[in-house]
Amino acid sequence: MAALSPPFRVCRGILREIRAMKGPEYKQSLAYNYVLDQFRKNQVSSERYCRAQVEALHASHTYLCLLASTRHHLTLHNLYHGKGERGPEEVAGIVGLRLPTQPGGKGWEK
Repeated sequence: MAALSPPFRVCRGILREIRAMKGPEYKQSLAYNYVLDQFRKNQVSSERYCRAQVEALHASHTYLCLLASTRHHLTLHNLYHGKGERGPEEVAGIVGLRLPTQPGGKGWEK
């Protein structure tokens, strides 16, 4: 199994993601209080080894990954899908291409 981050880093990461979602009032949210309670509840002294603590740390690490990935997904979704219907020139410009120009100006001469 890969080495997990220390619990305080995972807790700070989760709280950072909650702050990004909720804004300045994140400390009054239920999620903030729940995360802190869970980390305090699973805190074990260095004198004993607790399998539940390792499982809780793994679950919290997975939850942090979910929160960060969701935030990145929403950012990308808003970037590429937030403006509605786009014209062909704009779509080509997003991926770094140019549309070919028609000889003679606007359209083909018949």
